[in-house]
Amino acid sequence: MEKNERLHFCKKCLNKQLNLQTGILCGLTEKKPNFIGECKDFELDETYIESLDNEEPVEHSDVLSKLSEKDLQKFKLEQNYNSALITGIASGLVGAILWAFITVITNYQIGYMAIAIGFMIGLTMRHFGKGVDQIFEITGGIIAITSCLLGNFLTTLGIIANAENMSFFEVAAQFDYSQTISIITATFSPMDIVFYGIAAYTAYNYAFRAFTEQELAQLEN
Repeated sequence: MEKNERLHFCKKCLNKQLNLQTGILCGLTEKKPNFIGECKDFELDETYIESLDNEEPVEHSDVLSKLSEKDLQKFKLEQNYNSALITGIASGLVGAILWAFITVITNYQIGYMAIAIGFMIGLTMRHFGKGVDQIFEITGGIIAITSCLLGNFLTTLGIIANAENMSFFEVAAQFDYSQTISIITATFSPMDIVFYGIAAYTAYNYAFRAFTEQELAQLEN
């Protein structure tokens, strides 16, 4: 066990002793911790655990670095990619419809909708997928971008429906879908890159299983 790992372990021990000059010492030996493997004198300091944040999720990379191989394998067995994919797509579809509806009604593209779509997709995938593998994050980002593209396309159909005094479903039924790429390209603006990026980043960050500092500390014991 490296020095930093020992100190991290000792911070949670009831027997720790804080020295302003030398840092953390073992209260039993009054020396720097130098044990190998597990310390037989370790006693969990519940007050330290309770002082840790139990609200804000820890960054995914930090989670993976702190989880033991045993815990990591356990959580991998609990993850469900198919559930995450299906519910993520469903959330993305709902988000795209809301994006289009609000944009057509207000005649204004609201950037906050991109954040909302990212949150919807990410949190849904987190809840149903419980993923710890990076594929969950990547999938969330892809779904978010696709949802934004679909939202802009549905917006175009809504605008056409208003201009032609037709219902949305009439336009959707008569539309030549071979022109979809052309429509998306023609209506694309540089600001869309910002919106899509926000949605993808948000979904990417929220699609994996969440752990707080307190939960990770409890797992390490």
